[in-house]
Amino acid sequence: MKMITRLAAGAALAMAMTMGAAAPAMAQESSYKPGSVFELSYIEVLPGQFENYMDYLSDRWKKSNEFLKKEGVVLSYRVLAINNARDGEPTLVLLIEYKDYTTNAQKDAIGKKLNEYMTQTDRSSETASAARGKMREQKGSIELQELVLK
Repeated sequence: MKMITRLAAGAALAMAMTMGAAAPAMAQESSYKPGSVFELSYIEVLPGQFENYMDYLSDRWKKSNEFLKKEGVVLSYRVLAINNARDGEPTLVLLIEYKDYTTNAQKDAIGKKLNEYMTQTDRSSETASAARGKMREQKGSIELQELVLK
């Protein structure tokens, strides 16, 4: 019986110490807060197509991103050239900074507005993207979220 009492007392003491040690840590605020979301798309421009692809970016791509900025979805966007690209590396990185992650419902709603603005449908947009395949190859993308230090 004494052994059970000692074990119970030991367990209670260990639990109290754990709770006491955790309380200050739980009360502390984080040293960062979630920031904006970045999407980087890696593009390899095919030989002889650089000017054609840049024409597309300065027209339709820019127009759609400017619309999304006005809607408060996109904060900024950039076209970055890879200097001295090695084998397998992209020619360009398309960088879009979004205000935040969006839900599927939000994506659908803004997609409808964008289609109206760009006078396109989901199908025609997909067809146009496939047609740009003669100018570029999409090498992949990555999504990042900024952690803003306090």
